[in-house]
Amino acid sequence: MTAHQTIGEPVFPAETLARIDSLYPSQAGLLHHRLRDHPLLSLEALAALGEGMPAGQVEYNPGDVPIGIKPEDVPSNGLSIGETIRTIDSNRSWAVLKNIETVPNYRTLLMDLLGELKSVVEPRTGAMLTPQGFIFISSPGSITPFHFDPEHNILLQLRGTKVMNVWPAGDERFAHRIEHERYHTGGHRNLPWDEAYRDGAQQVPLAPGDAVLVPVMAPHFVANGDAPSISLSITWRSEWSYRESEAHAANAALRRLGLDPQMPPRWPSYAWAKTVGWRIARKLRLVS
Repeated sequence: MTAHQTIGEPVFPAETLARIDSLYPSQAGLLHHRLRDHPLLSLEALAALGEGMPAGQVEYNPGDVPIGIKPEDVPSNGLSIGETIRTIDSNRSWAVLKNIETVPNYRTLLMDLLGELKSVVEPRTGAMLTPQGFIFISSPGSITPFHFDPEHNILLQLRGTKVMNVWPAGDERFAHRIEHERYHTGGHRNLPWDEAYRDGAQQVPLAPGDAVLVPVMAPHFVANGDAPSISLSITWRSEWSYRESEAHAANAALRRLGLDPQMPPRWPSYAWAKTVGWRIARKLRLVS
């Protein structure tokens, strides 16, 4: 229970579920939630969480980085993850705690939230697979660089404000098929940036109590407001999202053979032969 919930009250009100039903899975849009002031999501609780996580589950760096920075160019902020979170008000940094579902109390929180969404999600894309949670802690003015992600994602804003800038998934004007192929064969999530992209963005301002639905592989960057921010990202995969990933990986294999395959359709059931072929090739170890 939080300071903004009563016992038995859902985090996602009925109007939010109706909104998700109208958007999911292909459109981004503003949502609302009641998850605020949760004891597991205080700065001290998050600092302790980060300190107990393996190094591979935490990422943190200066927050005043370019929108299109290359991953190898991201500098260190010179702090530990605990120091970064505890002094986030003034250290001009950005941090993410990954896969919080590996910690029992946080897994319970994540699964409770995802459980509220099943009635609108599963009729569209089937079972909610591979549930994962990510917590973002950002200093004023921080930037999360331009990138995309393979999960269905709802980002809940808990403290501070930010603007989610998101572009249509599958639109090669903003993320060429080769970028998808690179990512789905082990490349980094960050994307090349061009200032001309700004005119194509859907801007979704977020304050505490707001959330945003971000479709699978929709390019986006996040600009933090003038106060420290905490956000919780709840994500899941679907058979549909896995098929899309496999279709891009299969295209990468075809490209290495000298072909120029087309961008897979957004609904990968139409690319079924390609995804099945990729799965067979992996089992036979014909591709890595």
